Amino acid sequence: MNTELDKAKLELEEVGYLKLETPSTVDFVEEIKRLKKEKNAVILAHYYQEPEIQEIADYVGDSLGLSQKAANVEADIIVFAGVHFMAETAKILNPEKKVLLPDLKAGCSLAESCSAEDLAEFKKKYPEHVVVTYVNASAGVKAHSDLVCTSSNAKKIIDSIPEDQPIIFAPDKNLGAFINKETGRDMVLWDGACVVHEAFSLDKLVELHLEHPDAKIIAHPESEAHILKVADYIGSTSGMINFVKTDDSQKYIVGTEAGILHEMKKEAPGKELIPVPVEEDNTCACSECGYMKMNTMQKLYLCMKYELPEVNVDEEVRKKALIPIEKMLEISAR
Repeated sequence: MNTELDKAKLELEEVGYLKLETPSTVDFVEEIKRLKKEKNAVILAHYYQEPEIQEIADYVGDSLGLSQKAANVEADIIVFAGVHFMAETAKILNPEKKVLLPDLKAGCSLAESCSAEDLAEFKKKYPEHVVVTYVNASAGVKAHSDLVCTSSNAKKIIDSIPEDQPIIFAPDKNLGAFINKETGRDMVLWDGACVVHEAFSLDKLVELHLEHPDAKIIAHPESEAHILKVADYIGSTSGMINFVKTDDSQKYIVGTEAGILHEMKKEAPGKELIPVPVEEDNTCACSECGYMKMNTMQKLYLCMKYELPEVNVDEEVRKKALIPIEKMLEISAR
């Protein structure tokens, strides 16, 4: 264990992510660009990542766009600047490629609300139901599913299922309830939710709207029903960006993780964007995902330099999880 790489591996085994010191002279942007070229790597980043990571990524998108991009990657290494379930999805679609995640501890409160074992037991109560899983779930949960969806295509996926076919929808009860309302279905909903989207304060939102009566309220369907009820537009992260870009208004109150504001400002320059306040009083009036923000430029650099941490999926689980993911991608392409 004398080499720096061996030390990095030991750190990874002990604490789950790289904690090596980086010289202050390192230019992360230039080094990451060099490593991308040297290692034939591609960086995929979610809209909720910090702006610096979004700027250096080869592709920035929402869960559907990232899944579609991951399915067609030609690089040898996929560096996923997002959270663990996203990197798992990339590995499921690319078993022969190396998939890296800057911080293995970058998880997801929603994914953690539903384990593969618990879903398997839950399914036994509803043997006639098909299982549709929101992409914010582990590979193991996807392996127990018949279809996967994202917030961008959830309605399209549900509409592809015969109306007389009962459905279990997991793990997001808020998105599930929204889709039930949109489609007229009566899906059985798993009791899970995203802590980021459940942190919004309706009282503070109303106060904010009174201050800005000319602003349109836009919200992500993972938000609670009382937030969605007052929204002028409800959609996925990419849908929200496109709405602000093409809509005639000049001011918007934005109800999703604050990282989206970076891309939104680029796509709709000159428009005023106001994040929805959260319940708790803190230094940030907006809602941020602590998991998403665990990835940093330093960790991205170390991740590419040492090709660690690597995300792997058990082959049997991978094959089972691949089926509903490929079904989703095929339906989405229609």
